[in-house]
Amino acid sequence: MHDTTPLPADLVLTGARIHTVDPALREAQALAVRAGRIVWIGSDAGAGDWTGPGTRVLDAGGRLVLPGFVDAHNHVRLGSDDACVQLAGARTLDAVHARIRTWREAHPDAEWIEAEAFDYSALPDGRMPTAADLDPATGDTPALVLSYDVHTAWLNTAALRRLGVDRDHTDLPFGRAVTDPDTGEPTGFVKDFAIKGLSRDGHRALRELGLPWASPDRQYGRLAKSLDDAIGYGITTVVEPQNSLDDLALFQRARAEGRLRSRIVAALFHPRGTTDDDLDDFEAAAKEFADDRLRVGPLKLYIDDVVEPRTAALLEPYAGCSHHRGDTFYPPEEFAELLTRLDARGFQCFVHATGDRGIRTVLDAVARARAANGPRDARHQIVHVECLDPADTPRFAELGVVACMQPRHAAPDIAGPGKDWAENIGPERWHKAWPLRGLRAAGAVLALSSDWNVAEMDPMVGIHAAVTRRPPGGGESWTAEETIDVAAAVEGYTMGSAYANFLEDERGSLTVGKLADFVVLSRDILRIAPEEIPGTVAETVVVGGEVVVERRAG
Repeated sequence: MHDTTPLPADLVLTGARIHTVDPALREAQALAVRAGRIVWIGSDAGAGDWTGPGTRVLDAGGRLVLPGFVDAHNHVRLGSDDACVQLAGARTLDAVHARIRTWREAHPDAEWIEAEAFDYSALPDGRMPTAADLDPATGDTPALVLSYDVHTAWLNTAALRRLGVDRDHTDLPFGRAVTDPDTGEPTGFVKDFAIKGLSRDGHRALRELGLPWASPDRQYGRLAKSLDDAIGYGITTVVEPQNSLDDLALFQRARAEGRLRSRIVAALFHPRGTTDDDLDDFEAAAKEFADDRLRVGPLKLYIDDVVEPRTAALLEPYAGCSHHRGDTFYPPEEFAELLTRLDARGFQCFVHATGDRGIRTVLDAVARARAANGPRDARHQIVHVECLDPADTPRFAELGVVACMQPRHAAPDIAGPGKDWAENIGPERWHKAWPLRGLRAAGAVLALSSDWNVAEMDPMVGIHAAVTRRPPGGGESWTAEETIDVAAAVEGYTMGSAYANFLEDERGSLTVGKLADFVVLSRDILRIAPEEIPGTVAETVVVGGEVVVERRAG
């Protein structure tokens, strides 16, 4: 397969087992790149036609080559913060206390204690944390602890005072303080942090209140580190799903400083209260940031929250409850009207929905928008799709809705038996959990992703979870009937995610004319045993024909 003017290429890859994710030519051995795009793909025998004195030749040594990964939901801007106490893996309250005390000993003059990756299961009896749980380890130093999903925050007594949280001030700019049902006093647990605390106004409020975590330098540090991690994993396109207009300057800085080696699609957050003027500003930003390195445009909305603190919207009550089903952030009629207006203006919407009632509410809203505005190729996404009623499975394909999902969340060490997700849903509904196979069989487009920093960024971890429903280190499989094969998982991390973001003409497969974004892997994940997939490394990463990561000679 040649273009009409075979001139020497800038880069030629040979000796590869290229899995193209292109049904027109599924496998090849070599490809040629000129001016950042693939100009030829074929066998090793033809590669010499594209090789000249100035051509760089990469010998893959028989290794597997895939299109660069497109991570459809990756919070690189939120990231992980080395200045925080790291609580990942702290499975008990005592373990949480021990890590905080160790950090305090190393930082005796800290004005704040900030921690991240708290696991809800660390509290006994499935209850949510309180300030009294945190005080023994933090003393009089204000402390803010973020849950692993960053949907909730946990404050100690000193932080409640510092942030002005009391019984008369529970509707906060950065969340909603939970109160004790008997006393009316705030408990120290704050819900809706992802919706309010990560919004433009919420972040500004936290910065003005003096929280170091919210400072611009700390924000940029998290972004830069996450971007370095992303390209190291072979993620050549990152979809950052929730940003304000203020945050775009961080990406511009990363680009200016050479840290933006992956391409970025940045969705803009649409919280309740977003005005028509705001939408005008969003449209202006989409026109300003519209190249192949940094694109702005989709809108991020929430219809419900998360299962673990029982804030996702379910069709039936939570396990052990007679009435509580969680709430939607909008009444269904209001949300349908909102989505219809946004659809009429041409916006693509990414809607966070985890519970089966939340997901159905979004599907109903898309159906309303199509009825009012006429069918269009909107590619609205439902993000997470954690608990899906089987009756709604075929509606994704029928309505053209993309399922943006994170297979790692479905592994038993995060959501399975003994964890808050599984216990809150109850065994009789476990068949609804992350139905990858069912959605794919019904014709839905799967856009797979990591949801970093909620889970590991590495696509190998996500692909392994999609194929096995096991943790990276092995163990029992959970809801194994919803596994998919490796080729399907690779497609979800490449072409599926590219299509989900209107990038299929430029990325997602190794095809003549597309951008030359690809990765050479240390193992052939299409042929090895699934348990060997974790630990596979991106040895060479190429973006636009430029080698940006190279871990081996040749």
